[in-house]
Order: sequence, then structure tokens, then C-alpha cells
Amino acid sequence: MPYNDPRLLAGGNADTATSPFVISIKNAGIDVLPSVMNVVILISVLSVGNSSIFGSSRTLAALADQGQAPKFLGYVDRKGRPLVAIGVASVIGFVAYAADSGAQGTVLDWMLALSGLSSIFTWGSICLAHIRFRRAWKLQGHNLDELAFRSQPGVIGSWIGFLFNCLILIVQFWVGAWPVGYKEQGPAGQADSFFLAYLAAPIVIIFFIGYKFWFRTPFMRCKDMDLQTGTRELNLPELIAEERAERAAWPKWKRAYKVVC
Repeated sequence: MPYNDPRLLAGGNADTATSPFVISIKNAGIDVLPSVMNVVILISVLSVGNSSIFGSSRTLAALADQGQAPKFLGYVDRKGRPLVAIGVASVIGFVAYAADSGAQGTVLDWMLALSGLSSIFTWGSICLAHIRFRRAWKLQGHNLDELAFRSQPGVIGSWIGFLFNCLILIVQFWVGAWPVGYKEQGPAGQADSFFLAYLAAPIVIIFFIGYKFWFRTPFMRCKDMDLQTGTRELNLPELIAEERAERAAWPKWKRAYKVVC
């Protein structure tokens, strides 16, 4: 299929008929397969939406249980479903109707601005949490043999991941503040450009600092961390011995594979 095929954008951005897969199948002269491909695409979209509703609703309910979100979001029925959180998460889906308006591009840009850096903050915080946990574990007199699960790259891997996430945030700030041709954009254009590229960062910082001030939570030192609450009662020595015996029986190729995976 050539890059300048007029059918690529003929139906608009929201038309499944403009899929390059569908157009290629039509070019091949296969009559039934384009409809099959569209069904596969729609089922995939429904699957993604279903998993997103599941994950986001449970996250809202968990935040409510921890006092970090409105309490009504934590309501769970007798079957274990957080109905209020599911309803709130589902309402966001109505934003999809913006596809039939003339502002769908603007809506998508600002939604991406809100969520674009979320994975960077998420993985950066995971790396930092692992670094501080291992530090607290050591300061409180524990050793690595007491851990049932350990990260393959260890603390060094978490430091590398944390530093790279910080580097991405720095670079993204530079791109947002001084994009190519920023002098011609004017003050209003520069502000739009910055917040479209970096809106998630000030929101995360404001929520974090606001939570700290509102609930007056302290910055926990590693030596004072609670490493016992919520842990499961396991016979760790026996479990670790079984795992080591199992690893010793692995072939060489599996040992090499498990080092990186």
C-alpha cells in the first residue's frame, strides 16, 4: 500500500475502514477478510476498555480505603465489586463522543498531556521505593536471604531506572519549555506548548505536596519504616530452600534465560 493512498484519511480519524491493514487486504482482493479484521480490531478495543475499567476502578477503591480519595469510592458490594468506582471510571468513557465534534484533536492532546508522563512517575516511584526498601531492610538488621523474591538487577538496576526516568523528565521539560521554533509561537503559544508536554508533572507535584500538608504525613526515614505490617506468614527458609533446589536442577540455557527475564 503506498503512503499516499487517498483512502488512508478519506473516512476521517475515527473510521475503522481507514486501517492500513484493511486497505492492504482490499488491495489483495480478499473480500471477507477486511470485515474479519475490523471485528478483531473492535474486540481488541473492547478488551482494552474492559481491562482499563477494571484496573482504574480498583485503583480508585484502594485509594479511598487508604484515605487518599473520597470515601464513597471505596464502596464494595456483597460480590466484591467497587460499584461507585466502576461508575466513575465508566463515565470517563463518554469523552469518546468528542470524536464526533470538531474539537477531538484538542481533547486528545490535553488527555495525552494529563496521562503522558504518568508511566514515568509510576516507574520512577517504583524504582525509588525499591531503593529505599532495600536500604531500610539492611538498616533494620535483615539480610537478603530473608526475602522470598528479589529483583534480578538488584538496587543497581533500580538506581539506573530511577536516574533514566529523571533524565526523561528533564528532557521533556526542555522540549516543552523551548520547542523548535518557540520564538515564533509567542507567549500564549509557548504556554500551550509547555503544558501540552508537561502538564502531568505540576499536577503530580501539587497533589503530592497538598496531601503532605493536608494530612501532615512525615517523610519516613529508612530506619523507621514499618516492614512487617501486611506481610504474609510464610516459612521463608523452606520456600527459599525449595527454590534453590529447583534452580539447581535447571539446564544451563534456562539459568541464562532467568538472569535477564
